[in-house]
Amino acid sequence: MTVSLAHLRRCSVAVDLGASRTRVYLKHQGLVVDEPSVAAVNAHSGALIAVGSLAEKMTGRTPEHIRVVRPIQAGMVVDIEMAQRMLRHLLGGQLRKAWRRKPMLRAAVCTPNGSGPLAQRAAIETLYGLGSRRVELVDSVIAAAIGCGLPVEQPEATMIMLAGAGTTQIAVMSMGAIVAAETIGVGGEAIDHAVVQHLRNTHELLLPSQSVRSLHETLSAPGPTAPSAEVQGRDVASGIARTVRVDTEAVRQAIRMPMATLVDGIGQVLRRCPPDLVADLTDRGVMLAGGSALLPGLDMMLRQATGMPVTVADRPDVCAVLGLGAMMEGHPVPTPLDPLSV
Repeated sequence: MTVSLAHLRRCSVAVDLGASRTRVYLKHQGLVVDEPSVAAVNAHSGALIAVGSLAEKMTGRTPEHIRVVRPIQAGMVVDIEMAQRMLRHLLGGQLRKAWRRKPMLRAAVCTPNGSGPLAQRAAIETLYGLGSRRVELVDSVIAAAIGCGLPVEQPEATMIMLAGAGTTQIAVMSMGAIVAAETIGVGGEAIDHAVVQHLRNTHELLLPSQSVRSLHETLSAPGPTAPSAEVQGRDVASGIARTVRVDTEAVRQAIRMPMATLVDGIGQVLRRCPPDLVADLTDRGVMLAGGSALLPGLDMMLRQATGMPVTVADRPDVCAVLGLGAMMEGHPVPTPLDPLSV
C-alpha cells in the first residue's frame, strides 16, 4: 500500500493496532496511548469492565461471567466493535472531545505487510467508528523503518525485522520502496508457547505466562549460561504449585523450531533481492524492531543462526507508531546512519 506524504501530513492522529499493544500518536502531542490490546467484558450484560493494563492483569484470574478478549490478533482487527470500544476508553474524555470538534479528522493506521482487503477494511472501519472521515493506510515495515532511523530513501539496502506478538514481518527496502518482504505467522508468543509446551511435556508443569520472560533472561545471561534453572508452576495432575529444575539446553532446543522459521523467512527475502542489495546488507545487517525484539537473547540467537549483524532498535516496541508520527508531523526521525529527508 502506498500513500503520499502530502496526505499523511493532513492527518491528525496515527494508530498502531498491534496484537500485543495499541498505540496512538496525536499530532503536536506525541505518543498518548501505549496500552495492551485487551478488554474485559461482562458476558451476561456485554458491559465493558476494563481495558489495557488492568484487563491484561485479569487474564486467567476472572470468574466465568467475565471474559478477557483480544479484539486485535496478528496485527489485524478481528472484532471491530470491541476494538472501537477499547480505543474510545483508552483515548479518554478530553481526547474524544477534541476528536469530535474536527468533523473532517484524518487518521493514519499501520497495517501488516501483505494484509488483504478484508484486514485493511477492518482497520478503516474501526477508525471510522471513532469519528474519522478519512483513513490512510501505511505499511508497518515502512513506518517502523522510519521510526528506527533507517535511511530508507537512499539507493542502498536496509533490512528490518518487525517482530510482533503473533507475526514477524521481514523486508528489504531501497529508494523508499519495499524490494522484497515476507510475513511469517510466528512471533514472540510462539517462542513463549514452545517453552510452555516443553515444560508441560517434560516436567508435567504448567508455567504462568509471566514466568516465561524470567526463563528467557536466564538463557540469555552474559557469560557462561547456567546448566539449569529453577521455575515455579502448577502440577498438571495435582494442581499444586511446585518448583522444578529445568535444563536450559533443553529449553534452547525447544525454541529452535520457531527460531528456524524466522531464519528461513530471512533467507526467503534475501533470495528475492538483487545481488547488489544483498551485498549492502553484509555490513549493515538486520534492524530488529517490534515488541518481541525486547525478548531477551533474540538478537543473539538470530546473529548466531544467520551470521549477519543484528541491531536492536533504541525503542523497538514503539518505532512503528513513532515513524508514522514523524511522517505525519512532516519532519524526519534523527538517525546516526544518515540524515533522512521525508
